[in-house]
Amino acid sequence: MEQAMTGGSLPPLVEPAADLSADEVRRYARHVIIPELAMVGQRRLKAASVLCIGAGGLGSPSLLYLAAAGVGRIGVLDFDVVDESNLQRQVVHGQGDIGRSKVASAAQAITAVNPYVEVVQHETRLDSTNALKLFEPYDLVVDGTDNFATRYLVNDACVLLGKPSVWGSIFRFDGQASVFWAGAPAGGPCYRCLYPEPPPPGLVPSCAEGGVLGVLCGVVGSVLATEAIKIITGVGTSLVGRLLLYDALDLTTREVRVAKDPQCVVCGDHPTVSGLIDYEEFCGMTPDGQPDPGGQGADDTISRATIDVHQLKAMMDRGEDFMLVDVREPYEAEIVSIPGAVLVPKGWIMEGSALGQLPRDKQVVLHCRSGSRSADALAVLHEAGFDDAVHVGGGVLAWVREIEPHKPTY
Repeated sequence: MEQAMTGGSLPPLVEPAADLSADEVRRYARHVIIPELAMVGQRRLKAASVLCIGAGGLGSPSLLYLAAAGVGRIGVLDFDVVDESNLQRQVVHGQGDIGRSKVASAAQAITAVNPYVEVVQHETRLDSTNALKLFEPYDLVVDGTDNFATRYLVNDACVLLGKPSVWGSIFRFDGQASVFWAGAPAGGPCYRCLYPEPPPPGLVPSCAEGGVLGVLCGVVGSVLATEAIKIITGVGTSLVGRLLLYDALDLTTREVRVAKDPQCVVCGDHPTVSGLIDYEEFCGMTPDGQPDPGGQGADDTISRATIDVHQLKAMMDRGEDFMLVDVREPYEAEIVSIPGAVLVPKGWIMEGSALGQLPRDKQVVLHCRSGSRSADALAVLHEAGFDDAVHVGGGVLAWVREIEPHKPTY
């Protein structure tokens, strides 16, 4: 009877719990009357355990809907605190949670939605030393992270443990979602099969740098929760082997097939990655999670040519003759700017078209939002002979935080 209720191409991941209480049946009534789910499907959800990596844009809707659906044990892993800029999209948090641990805030929201759910709080930074231990007690992982180093770490840990990873990505108006499960009964691809190597550091801007439409998180996060429910219960056809692409501007979707790569270093026929590695180094990141200017193995030239905002303010106060260049985009400069800065977008510097606009007879000081883009532009200036050029570590965010706190940030 239970087998007859599963309509998907994959068998159910979780054995059903023994029963549902009368209160639970009333709560999940609109589930149990769906023939594909029925009582046995809801019992599987009750018995399931899901670890959600990140309580941010994608984690928020995923957590809320998994809780509402009746997943019995939900782990929340994050090490960040709620910032006011999060609230435009991270709906698991509220105004009163600003400055609070995201894990604690999310746990409270989950319990408010469904007191029958056990919430496990993991307020820690995920890394190669703890990932396997953290993942092991859970049936599947929902990856709502926003950086490549953590995505590769989550993928490799799931492959080594044989667990499915439900993955999503968002940027501006575009979303992606898939399920990576090398240990699936019929075999499936992993994240490395789709993206064998990370992009060069700084090439792909983060949501903090490029922005994201808040409601896009709801769409993609709901897809992640849907896929988790389908895998747990065995209904429908999962996104294993498929990449869903969503364009919110045109409201279109398309699908790309993702095949298992026999040459994949972690899940292929002859894997060479048999344990977790240093993923920040693999992705060309510095220990603080910022892009390494110049890439892996770069020397400390950029570090020596970095000033902080207090040094910049002192240069201004002394009336030093220099050109302050803002390498952000025009729409960013409209939000907030450092007094006296001249807007020269990074792309113009990288392609060389702006080099003729920069003075050779006085020092050039670059800044961006947080310091990563200005570091990239500074490397180009040094190669072009602007030997005394420097950039401002921390960018305009540090300027507002330390010098002009009345100004807005983004």
